[in-house]
Amino acid sequence: MIIPDSIHPKTLVQIKEKLFSLINFKGRRAEEVKRTLVTAALSRDSVENKAKEFGISPQTVRNYVEEQPQVIEQILNLIKMTSIKELGGKKSVRISIDWTSIEYNGKPVEGLSGSEHGYAWNYATATTRVKGKILILAFTRVEKGMTRVEVVKNLIEQILALGLEIELVVLDAGFYSVDVINYLSRFNFIIAVPVEKVGKHRNFDGEYTVKSSGKKATLRLIVHRGREKKYLAKGTNLDVSRSIVIRWYNKVRTPIETSYKLIKSFLIFTSSRNWLFRLFIFVLAMLIYTLCSSRGQRAKKTSAYY
Repeated sequence: MIIPDSIHPKTLVQIKEKLFSLINFKGRRAEEVKRTLVTAALSRDSVENKAKEFGISPQTVRNYVEEQPQVIEQILNLIKMTSIKELGGKKSVRISIDWTSIEYNGKPVEGLSGSEHGYAWNYATATTRVKGKILILAFTRVEKGMTRVEVVKNLIEQILALGLEIELVVLDAGFYSVDVINYLSRFNFIIAVPVEKVGKHRNFDGEYTVKSSGKKATLRLIVHRGREKKYLAKGTNLDVSRSIVIRWYNKVRTPIETSYKLIKSFLIFTSSRNWLFRLFIFVLAMLIYTLCSSRGQRAKKTSAYY
């Protein structure tokens, strides 16, 4: 993956200077705040360590972020506009939707929602892949109580607002629900389906009805053996061969997982539990990832991130 140590020194300098020009805090200590945050992200250091280096208190850095939330929106718009530019005029996109969790061990605090292992700050993105680059087109914080279909709608509406047409939507099994399937029926879609929920542990390709809480949705269900010989399932409304459905799912879906690993390699270490500050850290990491990708920075294999 792309990690700070793998970025060419010249590219690193260019990205650092670009970030200084893009991040627009206001105030007497704005420059020190920007330098603290940017250098901490690019060196995988903590706010506390870098703040000392620039002669500013960590609390002042956090205050600037928490008191100027408009900077987060500005960065998100920059990410989208950079991705649109990378599309090169292309108007039809195949997108993958997923969310990632930054887990937290401790008492619940504002902004936390559930994860597989307890509490976490959860963020969702919609990405597309063009010429080997994974582009971020939409982003949302997954707030406590937010339903899966609300997350999907939020992301898709952002993409449509960019003037793009959606050729295909691909989602993993975490989004499998009647409401999501019914909403997606207006698009071409492929969604991973938990095999244990459909009860079919054999090759299958046919119509299937999902039922939950008095609601139902009908889709084409494909059950197949995966690489580890375990049965996997996909739900879709596409009228193409099962092999194409499986291939398209893997081709569109896999890059988003890679993008999360790359983004996490730029996450700043911090002791802050403030949801807004945590949100800024993730959005800044997405911006750095986007700038690296737009400059053709290639990945370096490593298992270490965040």
